[in-house]
Amino acid sequence: MASVSATTRRPRSGEVDGVDYHFLTHEEFHRHKQAGDFLECVEVFAQGYWYGTLRGQVSSGIAAGKWVVLEIDVQGALAVMERYPDAISIFVRPGSDGFLNELERRLRGRRTESEEAIQRRLNQAGRELEMADRYRYRVVNDDLDRAVREVCNILARESETDRDAR
Repeated sequence: MASVSATTRRPRSGEVDGVDYHFLTHEEFHRHKQAGDFLECVEVFAQGYWYGTLRGQVSSGIAAGKWVVLEIDVQGALAVMERYPDAISIFVRPGSDGFLNELERRLRGRRTESEEAIQRRLNQAGRELEMADRYRYRVVNDDLDRAVREVCNILARESETDRDAR
């Protein structure tokens, strides 16, 4: 099951609350933060927007015996790995060396970010690529079907290892 992150940013066109993100006001987000409801949370890109993973959503998935997939940035992943050293961490890397150019094209195409914000995001993406070796596994997404198979194979191996350990 995929975990749905919480954020204080406003929904983009077509995004649905509870599906794409849990869209919270700053007050709601900080109330959850103060209550310790987040597994990880961080202000991203220094824009005043907060993102986080609600602990209860992850706990309920694990209690139901499911894999819980977190699609989070490197800073959040490092926080999760620090708390849960046995977490299966997979860094999915873009296949193209021109990744930063493609990211820039997409950000500019959205027309939702200032020049300063675009530059911050590009710099952050470059730093995150340098952190890939902190993850247990790395998958290059140069072919989506192959990358999905590789992730599934990693999870199958981890599941076998977990079963053998019991």
